[in-house]
Amino acid sequence: METTEEVRAAVLKYVKAEYLEDDDQEIDCDTALISGGIVDSFSMVSLKRFLENRYKIQIPDDKATPEAFDSVNKITSLVETFVAGKV
Repeated sequence: METTEEVRAAVLKYVKAEYLEDDDQEIDCDTALISGGIVDSFSMVSLKRFLENRYKIQIPDDKATPEAFDSVNKITSLVETFVAGKV
């Protein structure tokens, strides 16, 4: 299992590569992704699929909420919960 920092770095790298149109735009692990308009509902589906494939987990739709996907830190916590089987 990857460390928290490794998961956080992988998620941040994916978000930057897939959803930032401007290379100069800076985001960090607390940047609002959904409520900040960086990730929309369609993009959230592809992000969920990326997480499930990379970490070999299943995130039920009722847990894949805009709130849970609104920052890299929140996504990291969600991933770690499912990897650890705490759900």
